[in-house]
Amino acid sequence: MMKIGIMQPYLFPYLGYFQLINAVDKFVILDDVNYINRGWINRNRVLINGEPKLIAIPLKEASQNKLISEIEIVTDQKWRERLLRTLEFNYKKAPYFHDIFSLIEKIILNKEQHISTFIYKSLLDINTYIGINTFIEPSSGKYATKHLKAEQKILNICIQENVTTYINPIGGTELYSKQLFEDNNIDLFFLESDEIRYNQNLMNFIPWLSIVDVMMFNSKNDIKEMLNKYKLV
Repeated sequence: MMKIGIMQPYLFPYLGYFQLINAVDKFVILDDVNYINRGWINRNRVLINGEPKLIAIPLKEASQNKLISEIEIVTDQKWRERLLRTLEFNYKKAPYFHDIFSLIEKIILNKEQHISTFIYKSLLDINTYIGINTFIEPSSGKYATKHLKAEQKILNICIQENVTTYINPIGGTELYSKQLFEDNNIDLFFLESDEIRYNQNLMNFIPWLSIVDVMMFNSKNDIKEMLNKYKLV
């Protein structure tokens, strides 16, 4: 039995993204689709002054008329320094700050030119830290599905990989038909995360922040337990 997950590349994504990676045998980064303005590809939320705020990687001429794999990162070093200072100032009192800041620093100082490759490598680094062994591969250059859209594109990748199971986040229930996948001998499941809380040194817990926040406040063992706190529907 072969299980696959397919998602667009997101910058330092939330815990549920890593639950999905951990739940499958192979995870495909869907980067041969059009870039989405004001999405999660180059930004995410962390705690800044105790409030959920966006951090972002600046991009060159980002456009919804370009594929994600074509989008380049601004080469200026200043945004990297600002981002690192922001994370350092706001998380320096977190219990796992020293280990995680070193990891994030390595990721942010990566000189990859394209956002999809930057995220691909960041996912590998984070997975190594947490202990996730799932094989990850970008879709660009492999599946030749540029002519397909949405559900048909995902289904075609599943067929090419000869998988028995496709798992998608719970938000995809309106986008994908279980019957269509079953007609192609593929079981479709949706991953629904349990309610997960941890100490953020705040009065009120703020859920679904970037994995950066999760790693700053939780040990590797705690995070590994969180990875299994979901149900498939």
